[in-house]
This record gives sequence, C-alpha cells and structure tokens, in this order.
Amino acid sequence: MKKMYRQCMALAMLCCVSLSVAAQSWSPVGDKIKSQWGESLTADKPWNVYPRPLLQRGEWNNLNGLWDYAISEKGSRRPSQWEGKILVPYCVESSLSGVGRSLDDKHELWYRRTFTVPAAWKGKDVLLNFDAVDWRADVWVNGVKVGSHTGGYTAFQLNITAALQKGDNEVVVRVADATERGFQPVGKQRMKPHGIWYTPVSGIWQTVWMEPVERTHIADMVTVPDIDAGTVEIDVRSSNAQQPTLAEVRILDGGKVIASGKALAGEKVTVDMPAGFRLWSPDAPNLYDMEVVLSQDGRTLDRVKSYVAMRKVSTRRDADGYVRLQLNNKDIFHFGPLDQGWWPDGLYTPPTYEAMIYDIDKTKQWGFNMIRKHVKVEPRTWYAYCDKVGIIVWQDMPSGDYSNNQRWQPTSPTYYNGTPSRRSAESEANFYKEWKEIIDELRSHPCIAVWVPFNEAWGQFKTDEVVAWTKQYDPYHLINPASGGNIYDCGDITDMHNYPEPKCHLFDGNRANVMGEYGGIGLPIEGHVWVESKDNWGYVQYKSSKEVTDKYEELADMLIDLAHKGYCGGVYTQTTDCEVEVNGIMTYDRKVVKMDEQRLRSINQRVIHSIP
Repeated sequence: MKKMYRQCMALAMLCCVSLSVAAQSWSPVGDKIKSQWGESLTADKPWNVYPRPLLQRGEWNNLNGLWDYAISEKGSRRPSQWEGKILVPYCVESSLSGVGRSLDDKHELWYRRTFTVPAAWKGKDVLLNFDAVDWRADVWVNGVKVGSHTGGYTAFQLNITAALQKGDNEVVVRVADATERGFQPVGKQRMKPHGIWYTPVSGIWQTVWMEPVERTHIADMVTVPDIDAGTVEIDVRSSNAQQPTLAEVRILDGGKVIASGKALAGEKVTVDMPAGFRLWSPDAPNLYDMEVVLSQDGRTLDRVKSYVAMRKVSTRRDADGYVRLQLNNKDIFHFGPLDQGWWPDGLYTPPTYEAMIYDIDKTKQWGFNMIRKHVKVEPRTWYAYCDKVGIIVWQDMPSGDYSNNQRWQPTSPTYYNGTPSRRSAESEANFYKEWKEIIDELRSHPCIAVWVPFNEAWGQFKTDEVVAWTKQYDPYHLINPASGGNIYDCGDITDMHNYPEPKCHLFDGNRANVMGEYGGIGLPIEGHVWVESKDNWGYVQYKSSKEVTDKYEELADMLIDLAHKGYCGGVYTQTTDCEVEVNGIMTYDRKVVKMDEQRLRSINQRVIHSIP
C-alpha cells in the first residue's frame, strides 16, 4: 500500500508540474491596456461556463485552454511543427491568446490538441461543438475529416463518433479568414484598424466543447409565446426526422409543473399557460423554467432544460396618430447604448463571463432598458443574461461586402432614393446563410425584440427582399431594415442617425420612428486609452465628467422633445470606448465610468418615461 501511495503521489506531482509548465508557456502579449479580468486571467479554466442556455444537457466537457497553433501559407499541408501555444477561446490577434498576430487572406491558422472521451459516455454519440470560429473552419479528428463551417458568428456542431478511438484523440482545426478582403460579414474588423474600424478577429473566439447524446436526440428548439392566446408553441426538432419520437414539454414555476403538452417530434407542441401567467419586461423579467423530453416506446432518448418568457413585441398607432413600439400591448420607449462588445485584451471575446455580464449590469444600473448589439453577435450566455435581468435587445447583422457602398441623401420628405449596392450571387447567398443562422440561434431568447439586417449603407443590398425574407422567416419580431441607412418603404421601423445631437431629418408616418445613433461625447482618460496620441477622438470632446454629463443631459432633453413628436426609441453612442474611439460611457478597460452615474440613471429614466 505504501508503494502504491508513493506511486500515486509521484504521478500527482508530475501532473501538477505538467500543468504548471503549460500555464507558464502562456502569458498575455502586447503593451495595450487590459481589463481587471484580463489582468487576473489564468490559462487553466478559461470560459468554463455552460455555453448553450436554451438547450442544456447535464454532461459536457470544456475543451477551452492551451492548444498548439501554427500559421502557414494558404493551401499548405498540415504543419509538421507547431509554433507554440494559443489560449482558446481568444482570437489569434488578441493579447489574451498569447499570440497577438494577424491573419491575412494569404495565410491559414491551424490549431491542435488532444482529448479523451469520458468512460461514462460509452455507447453514446459524441458531439463536438464550436460556438464561433471566424471565418472558415475545417475540422479533423484523428486524421479523419469530420466537417467544415463558414460563418464567424454562430455555433456549429459535428458528430465525431465514427472518428474516435480508445485513449487519446486528436482534433485539428484549419481556419481561413480574409476579413474585409472577402465578402463575408465582418462588422468593424479591418486589417488596418483606424477611427471607427478595429483590430481584426480570426479563428476560434468562443467556447469549444463536447457532449454525449443518443443517436436520436433533440437537435434544436424554437419557442414562440403568445400572450394574447395564453399559449407557448415549441417546435422540437429531432436529429432523426425518419424515426418516430414523442416530444413532451413541461413548463415549471418554482420547480412545480404548471403546464405541459405533447406532440410527435416535427409537429409543434402547444402548451396552454394557466390563467394569471406573468409577463416578461425590463421592470419584471419573469422567466419560466422548461423541460423537454424526447422518447420512443416509453424510453427516454434525450432530456434538456430550457426556459421561456411570456412577452410580445409589436407596433400600434396611438391616439395622436404616431406609430409606437409596444411591449406586451403597451407603448414603450426603447432607450439604450450602442454596444460594440469589444475588449482591449480579448477583442471579440470578453476575458471572462464575469467581465461580459459587467457591461450588462452597468447598462441596467444606468437606467437603460435596451441595448443595440452593434454589427456583432455575442456568446449565447450574453443573451441569456439579458433575458434574466430584463434588457431589450436590437440585434444587428454584422455588416460586410463593403465594395459598392452608396450613402444616399433624402430626395423627398419621407424616403431615400438611389441605386443599391451590388453583390455577387455568392455574396448574397452567404449573407442569407449567415443571417438565417443568427436568427435561428437567437430568436427564442425573450430579450430579442428587433432584427437589424443593415447598418447605414454598409453593404446594404436588395433591402425590400431582405426585409421580406426576414419577416416571412420570423414574423414574431420587429424589423429595422437599415439603421441610419438607405430608407425603403418596408419593415416596422424608420431609423435615423445624427451626431452629436438627435435630430429628425425625416419622419415616416407609417412606421415607428427611432434615433438609431446619436451622441458620441468624447472624453479621453489618461492611462485608460488604447493609444496615447492625438488619434483618439469622439464626435465632440470635453475635459471633465461634469461637462460630459451636462452635455449628455442636453442631448437627452432633445431626444425627449422628439419623443413628444412621435419618436419611440433612441440609441446613445456608446457603452465603452473602442480602440481610438473615446466616446464611451466607460473607458475601454472598464475601469472608469466617465459620467455621474446617479445623474445618468435619472436622465435615462426621464427619457424612458417621456411618453405615457
């Protein structure tokens, strides 16, 4: 026994040494500012949070951590040697990746790591999940090609069961990303960042993980509440449509089942909610737990946890003839910040879950009721937290294919006219593919209220067709066709941008009118800027917190005046500084709030309650 004890202790010490050496092989790179979460990050458990809140299973393995990496010329074979370690899930350009190198359209990024499958998963299929890889990913397991995916903003899943072997397994990922030199959505990424354009993001930038399932399992669910009918409709989709299975849905309140329904998988389950069900709103973000069981001949094949909220987004013409935004059949003024979702140390990836929700908590504390998620998609846990705390979300499609941008001027009191951007057939098809994937991934989140397919004229094309497709595919949310862009007679919202003051350049009597961007009040804070230079800018700049807060209130009063004249939403630029933009309410590292927070909340509440 003593000999066995000494052997176990030696093995444990060897494991500790191995982990210590691995951790020592990683450290953040670069000399830019960092958030407090980035400063304290370690390589052992990055982003160890269950990543899919609306379809939760009990077992999963997180593959985040140190992987081997290499960058090779495009078209090269798998590297024979690896250049070093990269910390997943931080993109290769970021400080927290430990690499800090750019990837261009002439090179490819390779990843490699080994893993073992838990013995308890024996007899199950194993799914390998990538929550986001920008942009094209090819994946091999033990030398077997298991799948590919294009699209930098949504998750994809691969069944790797047939490629697995006993003991250690190897996964290799190859990534290609042309950033703005391709036609794909890129948002604000640029190979040469400047002004409002930021450092590019390439490769894995969200969690990589595995889970065990039966061969036939729940592949997806779409949840649609109807507060007028008092029902919830759940579309439970099986991985094997040819195999007849039964889907049972149970809705719970405080652990007690209050409603349930059944249907064959592939048919929609309709659940009647009990009288007196609670509605979801920013003031009362009520969520109901949900369990879904997939079975065949009495045998449970899959069991997942989820949640649902009873809420409705719509528009209505009020007694004064203005079209107003509504939540749960009541007028509401949407007011929140333009949220870019960038970080000085992780770029697209927040350093930690706690860092990510800090921004949302601050937005809520400041008295806003909405966030416009600007030309970026966040991890699904971000939307789940907005569901939990009560934040309405306008979700942008990340813009791309900027080659033929045309910004028009108004030629009538109501609409813009001109020639739209021209895209190749491949570019158009990719837009629809990625837009559909984003909608599929997010539409069951209660926080989502508005889809924004275009920002300004950035790659805007065939607006009527895009809006019609979006409305047909998802009729349960509102559509803002082009925030600040080229305005067509379509969709639910007409959206103007103006800096710094919120000014009405045109008014649409048939749609809800909003000020989709305004503000941009700049204040550089020494020691908390991306670069210490004259390149730092805001649409207007001031020298003190009081001056910034005073100007903010002046602009808010102008927005209130617009609300009295029919406007029903506003978006202030912006939550945080972003690289050389210093017009955030907070600094880029989130260490300084530039305004008087108590005054800020009071002002924002006045704006939100500016309409009856």
